[in-house]
Amino acid sequence: MILLDPDLEPDAAPRKISAKRFDVPGKSKAKSKMNPRDVQLPSARTLARFLAAAQAAVRLKGQVTVLLTTDAAIAKLNKQFRGKNKATDVLSFPAAGLGAEGMAGDLAISVTTALGQAAEQGHSLSTEIKVLVLHGLLHLAGFDHEADEGQMARRERLLRAKLKLPQGLIERVAASAVASGAKARTLHARTGEGIPQGLKPGASSKPQMARLKPGPFKPVAKPKVKPVAKPKAKVVAKPKAKAKRP
Repeated sequence: MILLDPDLEPDAAPRKISAKRFDVPGKSKAKSKMNPRDVQLPSARTLARFLAAAQAAVRLKGQVTVLLTTDAAIAKLNKQFRGKNKATDVLSFPAAGLGAEGMAGDLAISVTTALGQAAEQGHSLSTEIKVLVLHGLLHLAGFDHEADEGQMARRERLLRAKLKLPQGLIERVAASAVASGAKARTLHARTGEGIPQGLKPGASSKPQMARLKPGPFKPVAKPKVKPVAKPKAKVVAKPKAKAKRP
């Protein structure tokens, strides 16, 4: 089931989110603008068909409800259920407890965040929402990439290829981390950033380093100590006692 947050589309007429275009990093200005068709929401029928195909691929039984919402609404859900007061792209709520029979769970997707990520990745909003749906379904199926040893990443990569989707969320995070690490290492190599001030390699540091070099070591002779003569003890004669006359 596909649900659309009324706050997402006040006029409830066209499915176009915004006429605003987003620059795509790494591309020239001529090719960096998204096509207006790329920022349109897919129809409920299109998403429902994809949801059914993705569920079958994940082997997840039960009804799944997908809510397409705003950053503000998903931030409230994120704070309420995860204690994180910020917007995110997708949240998964596995069904549990009484009345959960025949239910697999619910997904909440921020269309606002999805639109920005679609621009960064250079594909349409529809494609990005499908990527988020697949990621959320894997969580509903019990996968957890934050706690496992790569099982969810491998499963997502396999299903992404089967469903003809671009790079998945886990792969993006890994690629971003590698790129950030490489950028930091390059920055350190070029500027010496991270090295204490005054010890960075460069011409200006040579005089300072030269002053820090120890000179040739010369042993210092020990000063000669002159023995001090002990004073001679004087013998004091005892006075002779005079005999008293009777």
